[in-house]
Amino acid sequence: MSGSRESRARVARRIATAAAYGGGGIGLLGVGVAGLLLTETRLAVRAVGLLDGDPPKADGVYGAAFADPLEIEPPLVLAFLGDSTAAGLGVARGHETPGALLAAGLASVAERRVRLLNVARSGARSADLARQVELTLPHRPTVAVIIIGANDVTRHSSAAQSVRQLGEAVLALRSNGCEVVVGTCPDLGTIKPVRPPLRWVARRLSRQLAAAQTIAVVESGGRTVSLGSLLGPEFAARPEMFAADRYHPSSQGYATAAMAVLPSLCAALDLWPDDAAPDGGRESVLPVAMAAATAAGHSGTEVAAADPGTPDFGRRWALVKHRLRFGLPGAGQQNGTADVPPEQQAQAAG
Repeated sequence: MSGSRESRARVARRIATAAAYGGGGIGLLGVGVAGLLLTETRLAVRAVGLLDGDPPKADGVYGAAFADPLEIEPPLVLAFLGDSTAAGLGVARGHETPGALLAAGLASVAERRVRLLNVARSGARSADLARQVELTLPHRPTVAVIIIGANDVTRHSSAAQSVRQLGEAVLALRSNGCEVVVGTCPDLGTIKPVRPPLRWVARRLSRQLAAAQTIAVVESGGRTVSLGSLLGPEFAARPEMFAADRYHPSSQGYATAAMAVLPSLCAALDLWPDDAAPDGGRESVLPVAMAAATAAGHSGTEVAAADPGTPDFGRRWALVKHRLRFGLPGAGQQNGTADVPPEQQAQAAG
């Protein structure tokens, strides 16, 4: 296990280094294996099928109970960027999307209204993040959540380029005063229609990319939460966690993933209590690459700079936390859609 983690750390560091220095040619597969993966991917896509329609819209203001009559405190702005998982493809109602769940959760913890802006798009890859950042910045986001990576793996994007593009997006947001939490690449080896040898290749590529993403994000001033193993055994054992296409999460699946992200989202804004001990007291400071490799194999693991106030130290060492996960409040009218446009309220109400 330790050897596997060390190997993953070395590969992640090589990808992250290539990304930092502009290397675009580094790949994770040989030509022969890549050809096999491409063939198997096409078969898997046929088996999975496609979901009809677009993800439900959930943009609006959450936390109506915390409305400030004097408008002294404007709403916090939560931006969501990334792919179909960030957009919420697979559910029918706006309040079931991860953006809505986290907006309602953040509003409850902060006791303050939260405005949700979701610019994520189905099929997006890391290359699309620059455009999404452009759409986000005029709204002056307080905090952003990015979920990206699955399409980079399935479409065989250069790992180094994907990691560099993610790092640039995080840096652009951080340069504008926005905190950033990234849900790293999920474990694509859990998808039921994906069969060996694609399954083990997909799992390996997913975890290697997730680890490299973590290095780039931490070194760009953000923090990550591992979605890999969260969407692994827990999802694999419970079919109801998947939508009809057996690929995207269902409403239960999104709620599980959102519960893992919420503590880190709140901690990024100094809203999570310091005395909320990590799960089992597991917390450690590791070299960034080793921290990234560790997180890639453990559900809900947060990685952030060990000491953000000391840049040199923060780039070399990272704090790994296994936070407690709590239930999310519903994102219905009681918790926050009162300020959402009427047509969206109707959609959220089902």
